[in-house]
Amino acid sequence: MPVLQFDPFRDINRLANEVLSAARAPQPMPMDAYRRGEEYVVEFDLPGIEGESLEIIAEHNTLTVRAQRSPTESSGSEVSWVVAERPTGTFARQLQLGGALDVDRIQAEYRNGVLTLRIPVAEQAKPRRISVGRSDEPRTIAGPTEGSDG
Repeated sequence: MPVLQFDPFRDINRLANEVLSAARAPQPMPMDAYRRGEEYVVEFDLPGIEGESLEIIAEHNTLTVRAQRSPTESSGSEVSWVVAERPTGTFARQLQLGGALDVDRIQAEYRNGVLTLRIPVAEQAKPRRISVGRSDEPRTIAGPTEGSDG
């Protein structure tokens, strides 16, 4: 019994989709985003991507992540593909960041096929306690009286 099964209709359908689709646009990448304490964490699934191909650009509160996956090379021998389902090419994702985030202090790490971005909350957006001054002298607040124009 063969390990890999060949389904000609599925492969013809996949080939037709690739050939008839529009020019290859950057592919999206799956992402999770959550807040942990004083930072937001964004994780992108990018298996098989070389770390050198990653490009992260922050400009005007827009964060752009790009990655490139090259096709498998065939060390000088003729390759006869049985199944080729892993997409190659450019992968891209843009995020609109709010003004409450510190774009200048973003940290990025790529490990085990996952790109993790840590985006801290900006200092001016963090909650602050405001102290209330106290005075021992009684104060009277005067407002306009009846019959006056003020």
